[in-house]
Amino acid sequence: METATKMLFIGAGGALGAVARYLINISPLAGLFEKFPFPTFFINVSGSFLIGFFLILLTDKWEVSDHLRMAIIVGFLGAFTTFSTFEMEIYGLIKERQLVTAFLYLFLSVAIGFIGLVGGIFLGRRI
Repeated sequence: METATKMLFIGAGGALGAVARYLINISPLAGLFEKFPFPTFFINVSGSFLIGFFLILLTDKWEVSDHLRMAIIVGFLGAFTTFSTFEMEIYGLIKERQLVTAFLYLFLSVAIGFIGLVGGIFLGRRI
């Protein structure tokens, strides 16, 4: 029952995060710059800030339930942007002094992720 309840909280947070992302993508921010993807940039940067902020607030500063913490960090911010999770993982590696791993993860995620995107586009156009 505990797992099911946690999943419901994560799902509710995720639904709100997805809607928040959509609203930012259709907001006036979308037309702010002609070629620069400002809504996604804003989402990634604000999501990174928020995951750091709530990670400290909800684990060190405030006593909240695991369900609420999971709803906000995993659900809302996970659906809002996976970039924030990526940033948090890099921070964790640096905090553990695993600098080479952190750099490799950062570089390879961006480089290979981009190659994957181009490969997916190529394959999608071939089918």
